[in-house]
Amino acid sequence: MIRHAFAVLALVCLAVPVPAADPVQVGFAETDITPPNGFPMAGYYHERLAEGAIDPLKAKAIVFRGETEQAALVVCDLIGISIDLSTHIRAEASERTGIPVANVVVSGTHSHTAPDYGKELYRVLGGNPGDPSRAAYIDQLIHHTADAVAAAQANATPSLLFSGSAQQETPVSFNRRFVMKDGSARTWMTYASPDVVRAAGPIDPEIPLLLVKGTDGNPQGLLSSFALHLDTVGGMKWSADYPFYIAESVRAAMGPDVVSVFGLGTCGDINHVDPNASERNKTDFIGNSLGATITNHLDALQPLAATNVRVRSAVVHLPLQVSTNEQLAAAEAAIKAVQKGETLDFYEHVTAYKRLIIDRLQHKPPVIASDNLITWGLTHTWAGVGDSLPIEVTAICIGDDVAIVCLPGEVFVDLGLAIKRASPFRTTFVIELANAKETIYLPTRAACAQGSYEVTNSATQPGSGEMLVETAIGLLREAAAE
Repeated sequence: MIRHAFAVLALVCLAVPVPAADPVQVGFAETDITPPNGFPMAGYYHERLAEGAIDPLKAKAIVFRGETEQAALVVCDLIGISIDLSTHIRAEASERTGIPVANVVVSGTHSHTAPDYGKELYRVLGGNPGDPSRAAYIDQLIHHTADAVAAAQANATPSLLFSGSAQQETPVSFNRRFVMKDGSARTWMTYASPDVVRAAGPIDPEIPLLLVKGTDGNPQGLLSSFALHLDTVGGMKWSADYPFYIAESVRAAMGPDVVSVFGLGTCGDINHVDPNASERNKTDFIGNSLGATITNHLDALQPLAATNVRVRSAVVHLPLQVSTNEQLAAAEAAIKAVQKGETLDFYEHVTAYKRLIIDRLQHKPPVIASDNLITWGLTHTWAGVGDSLPIEVTAICIGDDVAIVCLPGEVFVDLGLAIKRASPFRTTFVIELANAKETIYLPTRAACAQGSYEVTNSATQPGSGEMLVETAIGLLREAAAE
């Protein structure tokens, strides 16, 4: 059910400035994209079929309507957004709203208790649907996400915007990579290991915030972001993970119809496991802590003096890694062995899976017929695209104060921090997993020299992350110069 964010709220709001003659119009909406029980769940390298739901999965949209430009950001409780999925959602949303396709961004929260939709989407778009109930969900996923954008645009009314950022002081996020005594890096270690020297990188404790109110002062919705992997729930039931608790905190503070849109920050090397502790932080603790930080900071947000909307985007060609025919044949044999129940070294499994995905991106037809070997990485849009991925980087800028930078894949935190440091905007969101997940991880060039899981599971060549940073900063400078 779509939540409308313009109902009159009982909250007594702070005094607000007199609106400009032509304030920006902003609208929010959300739709349900929870799959049926029995649909495959994402997140790991083995099949899991959902047995129920802890909380619903949503597509949440925010639309900005300026005098000359419109922009839409829709965030889905999905592990990622494949290029096939984003292509069809953006096309439908654009057709229904008139917002240019380039100005529509579809992002995922990276929930590991969300659907593994890749194979079913590939079958449906190829005209060869499998199980009818699964095919029906693919239609629902595309149309309901586009519904959220259309409804948000329909809900858009003159609005007052407030921005700023909060600092998360309670420790809930930790860099999961560690420098070892031999100079390498390893993922998922703890300080109990005598070979660990230190964390291999920082965290980002900032929570950028954009609060939207009607001209009557009533809250409509809130955009927030934080750099922390969504893999805190586990089990066999659907869940939006910790952003669900953030949304509950926002509604408790501002009213039941306020829409909380959460965009995932750059957290390719960040998770919730404290390397000094024996127990992991739980989902509700993480979400409630972040929610409290957010709601306690709302009074400190500053009004935007200007609210003109500018959208700038660019395509950057990220070079793909290369495999020999012998390596592809070995990858095929490895995945077939796993399917027969044989045990394979985890890193060998990850490498084999990645090679088969890249094969499909580089070659049409692929060197290895892998339709029945992998469940994600199957694509029609980028089948045989070549030796590089044409990746979009988008910056949605509001006035002189707010920028929302949208990047593909799972991006290392250092890269997001570099964009924030260089941004000429007071509040800068850097949201990952936007419009394409086929890059998989995007480490820094330095991390590529150190190795470990994220480097193993990256589809592009070293330096790709820095190319995204350079492109994003260029877009921000261009927008700010206007």
